[in-house]
Amino acid sequence: MEKILITDVGVAPAENVIKSWQASAYKNEVIGVSRNPYNLYSSKADVKRHIPYEFAFGENYKVSLLKIIKNDKPKLAVFMNDREILEASRIREAILATGTKLFMPDHDVIETCTDKFKSYTKWESQGIKVPQTMFINDDKDLGIAFKKLADSEGKIWIRSIVGAGGRGALPTNDYEFARNWINLYNGWGQFTASELLQADKTATWLSIWYEGELVVAQTRRRKSWGFANRTLSGVTGITGVGETFSDDIINKVALDSILAIDSKPHGVYGVDMTYDRNDFPNPTEINMRFFTTCYFFTEAGLNMPEIYKDIILSQKFPSLEKKINPLPDGLLWIRDMDREPVLTTEEEINLTVKKPG
Repeated sequence: MEKILITDVGVAPAENVIKSWQASAYKNEVIGVSRNPYNLYSSKADVKRHIPYEFAFGENYKVSLLKIIKNDKPKLAVFMNDREILEASRIREAILATGTKLFMPDHDVIETCTDKFKSYTKWESQGIKVPQTMFINDDKDLGIAFKKLADSEGKIWIRSIVGAGGRGALPTNDYEFARNWINLYNGWGQFTASELLQADKTATWLSIWYEGELVVAQTRRRKSWGFANRTLSGVTGITGVGETFSDDIINKVALDSILAIDSKPHGVYGVDMTYDRNDFPNPTEINMRFFTTCYFFTEAGLNMPEIYKDIILSQKFPSLEKKINPLPDGLLWIRDMDREPVLTTEEEINLTVKKPG
């Protein structure tokens, strides 16, 4: 049985990849790695390995990770958060030297995609529709941002250039509030300001590529954010209700966004898009990993983590009638804390939920 190593286990994205692998036709032994002992304990990985927090990144991380790889001898290593993907990419030659395979883009692509301002700059230079954005280095820049970028209500959108889950995101028309917010995050030189998009209207185009060729892509739009009322921005990075969806404009924007950054895509590319005030989808970031609700697609009949590992481990490619959006539109994935998600449709919900009167 071939082994696969996956990091950041015990957290939803990695666990949903593991569940997808466990649902696949050919089973693999999964080695789970985490810095958090509680997450590690709760993971569904077959074997569990701990890298202490003090060894999180840098040379200590390299030594700890390579020791695990050399001892356990996985055939494939998969990294499941942006910071760790970047760190692993820096030491990819040392990982590959052990005989363990990687399925990820070139390092310069990863550097661009893990820095939201670098992505923005690349897209803007290629003529892709993106919200006007500027770097916030100091108070003066913030003042200019309010003058140049504010909407009719005087609002701009500020956020950190790194991190997931809407890290540091804030829509505001209050200069002092924005200034204090950036101070709170020690974010000068690490935040951007941009035109405000529709935070409640988003889509993600999840795709797998192999040496420049698209293998499969599936779109999911977000019908609601989970726990949105617990953040100032209304954005949490947690999908409450997701829906399979297809749209030619989304497909074009996603393809253009990926190819503007990488002329020969290789690996996983998840293009996040948010609609502007004219209802046109703007790319906001590309994640080089499976998103949290990848198990939604698995349950619906498209096991993308299985496709991913079969390509690298067995050179086995899927036979699909459609490469783009093979799943039917309108499938819903309903999620909440401490319960299993539910796969359904609006029709089924309407049959169950009776209106009064």
